[in-house]
Amino acid sequence: MLPMQICVLPDVSRPLLDKFYRAHQSPMRGKGEAQVWVVKNPEIIGALCLTPVDSGQWLTGLFVAPERRGQGIARHLIEAALAEVTGKVWLFCHPELTEFYGRSGFKPVVALPEGVAARLARYSRTKSLIALCRED
Repeated sequence: MLPMQICVLPDVSRPLLDKFYRAHQSPMRGKGEAQVWVVKNPEIIGALCLTPVDSGQWLTGLFVAPERRGQGIARHLIEAALAEVTGKVWLFCHPELTEFYGRSGFKPVVALPEGVAARLARYSRTKSLIALCRED
């Protein structure tokens, strides 16, 4: 088995990220100004996006190929991506994922900056979501 590589995906390679998400019927996409982190082995097997928002980062698009789950890939990807980040990192998740993100230092939060709160309100119209935050 080839070793895994965790790295920032160059903007020119973003179509590979969308191809990865589509291959797994995921609605996620690498959007706009987000910095995209991937795990390769040698193809993309996991990804996440970090987007600057309200003096921090918003983590979205965390996805690991179903056949590779349960191997700690998501945890390693989160840790590698956040090692480069200072300040707060917010994310929204389904309630059943709170414990998973908690193992990476995320905690439920009610008070959100305006930009993050507006996003949560928009996404919560169609899903039950919890806001989590991790501080450096």
